[in-house]
Amino acid sequence: MDKVQDNRAWFLIIPVFMIVAFSAVIPLMTVVNYSVQEIFGPGQTFFVGTEWFEAVLADERLHDALIRQIIYSLAVLAIEIPLGILIALSMPGGRSAKTSLTLVLLALPLLIPFNVVGTIWQIFGRGDIGLLGATFRAIGIDYNYTNNPLDAWLTVLVMDVWHWTSLVALLCYAGLQSIPPAFYQAAKIDGASKWAVFRYIQLPKMRGVLIIAVLLRFMDSFMIYTEPFVLTGGGPGNSTTFLSQYLTQMAVGQFDIGKAAAFSIVYFLIVLLFSFIFYTMIINTGEGEKK
Repeated sequence: MDKVQDNRAWFLIIPVFMIVAFSAVIPLMTVVNYSVQEIFGPGQTFFVGTEWFEAVLADERLHDALIRQIIYSLAVLAIEIPLGILIALSMPGGRSAKTSLTLVLLALPLLIPFNVVGTIWQIFGRGDIGLLGATFRAIGIDYNYTNNPLDAWLTVLVMDVWHWTSLVALLCYAGLQSIPPAFYQAAKIDGASKWAVFRYIQLPKMRGVLIIAVLLRFMDSFMIYTEPFVLTGGGPGNSTTFLSQYLTQMAVGQFDIGKAAAFSIVYFLIVLLFSFIFYTMIINTGEGEKK
């Protein structure tokens, strides 16, 4: 007997489609419309075709910001992923008060708003009243994130590591807790070393959550805006001006709406490309584990 398919459930997701249409599709179409026009004022537009896209792709400042963005995102992953795994492996297991306290403490940085994080590190790094700046000055290290581009870039990087490593650690901890105790018992009987347990038991079981962690952290770091804007304002010079800040300067500071719209579409396509790559990796990993 054939199963009767009830299509009434589709009516339940109509509100979701409407919300997505008004919150994403319509604004995106508006940006696409702006990206092919020169806007002189209300009701005063002139069709320019792909002129803005050509200008954006030839913009050397955009190239510099993209390179800074890629280097920054890769540095974030190179630090936060191994550090998050190490923290997860060091966390206590089971259902104890120590475990609950550890999870709460790890989650605290994630609860702090982005602008507050930037303000905290802005004060923390100052040489006159900040603990970090005063400590470096006391031991003879010339540290000044407001004047030195390298100091500013490293401060933004360390700030992101402090803020978001907890997310990676919590995801990895969840993956570790899903491993059955029988796996560890079998490894103990076989006399496996700690490295062997990590390499052949823990790491494969964490592979799914690790890909999710890499996806989330790469995408978030690639679209970072508030923290470096509050901390350094994109300076000194353009050393900490990333793609999102450059887009804001173009749209709000220069009020170059057409070029900014074209740049936002290019930015969106870059993020979409990386999202597709990581999504493919997640799917392939899931299929590999099933085999």
